[in-house]
Amino acid sequence: MAHLAHYKEAHPLPFVITHWINLIAMIFLIITGFLIHFAVPGSMSMARGIHVFFGFVIFINCVVRVIMSFFVKSAPTGGTRETVKDYKTWLPQKDNRHQGGAWIKYYLFAKKDHPLSAKLGVPQKLSYLLIPILIIIMFITGLCLWPPTATSGFCQFFLNAFGGAMSLRIIHYFFMYVFIIFIFIHVYLANIEGTEPTKLMFFRKEHGGLVYDPEKHVIVGEDTLEGKQE
Repeated sequence: MAHLAHYKEAHPLPFVITHWINLIAMIFLIITGFLIHFAVPGSMSMARGIHVFFGFVIFINCVVRVIMSFFVKSAPTGGTRETVKDYKTWLPQKDNRHQGGAWIKYYLFAKKDHPLSAKLGVPQKLSYLLIPILIIIMFITGLCLWPPTATSGFCQFFLNAFGGAMSLRIIHYFFMYVFIIFIFIHVYLANIEGTEPTKLMFFRKEHGGLVYDPEKHVIVGEDTLEGKQE
């Protein structure tokens, strides 16, 4: 089966920027997180500083990204240049109905053709909706473990509720592995049909393919991008 076209409208530039910031922040947080956890000699002071800095970066970036989803428009599905407020692509759409099982079969190679679905498949929506929640959990537990903020009333409430700093440290460390697993799953889900979505996200390179009508929920033609791409 031919693939849907990939247009820049699917990933507007503001979202590309926040995506880059998330990626860079996650990499630094994971590396410094390991250095802190294993107390690597000669690196602790710098690792803590970098870790705290990118902790604030990823949290602020997450808040900005969520707010922008209510103002910036993006394509509601692949294969179209029509746009809607981006938050609508994160929530269940008509093309997501009754497709959870079909998407899981496709991702597990039990189904050859992917469902003609919304911008994000059902498993993608579920995983992406969890990320802001995970970032908030990581930010709060991080603040509770950071000496300058650990003594605040806000952090003391969480420290007492979860049984102290060691419990929150375990939670914080555990969710770091959740993020690592998510990165691998995200790369897999985004590139299962080929690397075109990644090229679009990172290099703004559009790719021709089937054109989709998001109102009628059918394929209406094919775009070769002749005269539009190099």
